[in-house]
Amino acid sequence: MEALNAFDEAKMGYACDIDGSYIEVLKNWLSDYDGGILARVETADFFSKDWESALDNLPEPILVIGNPPWVTNSQLGQLKSDNLPAKQNHKKMKGLDALTGKSNFDISEWMINRMIEWLQEKQGTVAMLCKTSVARKVLLNSWKRDKKMEVATMHLIDSKSYFQISAEACLLTITSSYEKHKECKVYNSIQADNPAQTIGLRDCFLVADIHGYEKTKHLIENGQHYKWRTGIKHDCSKVMELEKIGKDRYINGFGETSELEDLCLYPLLKGSGLANGKTPEKFMLVPQTKIGQETRYLAETAPKTLEYLIKYGDLLDRRVSSIYKGKPRFSVFGVGDYTFSSWKVAIPALYKQLEFFVVGPHEGKAVVFDDTVNFIAMDNAEESYRLAEQLNSNTANIFYRSFIFWDSKRPITVQLLRSLDIDRLLAESGSEFKYSISKTSRQLQLI
Repeated sequence: MEALNAFDEAKMGYACDIDGSYIEVLKNWLSDYDGGILARVETADFFSKDWESALDNLPEPILVIGNPPWVTNSQLGQLKSDNLPAKQNHKKMKGLDALTGKSNFDISEWMINRMIEWLQEKQGTVAMLCKTSVARKVLLNSWKRDKKMEVATMHLIDSKSYFQISAEACLLTITSSYEKHKECKVYNSIQADNPAQTIGLRDCFLVADIHGYEKTKHLIENGQHYKWRTGIKHDCSKVMELEKIGKDRYINGFGETSELEDLCLYPLLKGSGLANGKTPEKFMLVPQTKIGQETRYLAETAPKTLEYLIKYGDLLDRRVSSIYKGKPRFSVFGVGDYTFSSWKVAIPALYKQLEFFVVGPHEGKAVVFDDTVNFIAMDNAEESYRLAEQLNSNTANIFYRSFIFWDSKRPITVQLLRSLDIDRLLAESGSEFKYSISKTSRQLQLI
């Protein structure tokens, strides 16, 4: 309705919806419409309609506008909706990552990708309201598959004001042509005239800042000895995270106190505490020193700890993540020799800030992190501070920011951190130093 009024030069308008009541409202409105544009509406299922044939009957250029569902296929499944696309692995992924079977994907992403396919042999523009994460996935898919795309833009919108929901969203526009440009200008609002940034595909990477990427791309990782890790995952904070209230006495998240040996208890820093410069206020119970280790050894070395774990065993046994299946009882993940290194260089994973911190021992024990922190295990304080200094340098900052999309749920990922060749960064800055850090069996100690 708004489109017919806004685009008075249009020759034809076509609309469809799966909900017949919406179509009836539109038909009633059209009965009084005298704008001179031929309009056709019908009840139709997006996923089964022959859109190629429908578009063949429309004059060019074609403008496709809409607001596709902001839900995933699993969310629709929970609602017992069968209004889903036919399953296909359009991203050519393997196993559980593929868009088949039990994998999860945004319905709007699938729909917009289809719309782009429609226009590959036509002149036209797709203009869709969607989540910014969906917009980037759509663009990346089109760029990697070498789709015809002359112009692409993202205009950020305040979804709270417009739709009363909390989600990073935008108006995505993609204009097809015989050109194959692989950039997208991003505007801070619908009204903005000048772009705030330009994202694009460079060397098979989705880049958030093209200028920054071009300036620092020589620092892309090409084999290095530093190993970024994620903190410990346990999925049961009320049991595994405790506050010390006296000698060998601890209180858990249920407010229940227990007497425990300190063998498996380590000072804990979460991402929020790290970001705000706090010292550890709680302890994490870490019953394993490596993934898959049997926990029966606690019967001899820490019987009170084992008794405590058995007491809350039902809760630990009910952890839903598949990573615990087939593993020893009370297992945790993200644990190894690196976990117990006295010195670490760390960064919060969920905070919208790019700052690296040095974390040393607390009360004589190594500090451990939960899975909201990424870190490198180090040997000593001197090397830790020198490494953190370089990771916080302007060069490293530009490099990382060229890849970071701050509206992501987890903007700082291990994959992102590993993309920087730290050895080369240190060499360029003249800050090379001898180090010995946690390595895989294929890595050698540098001297």
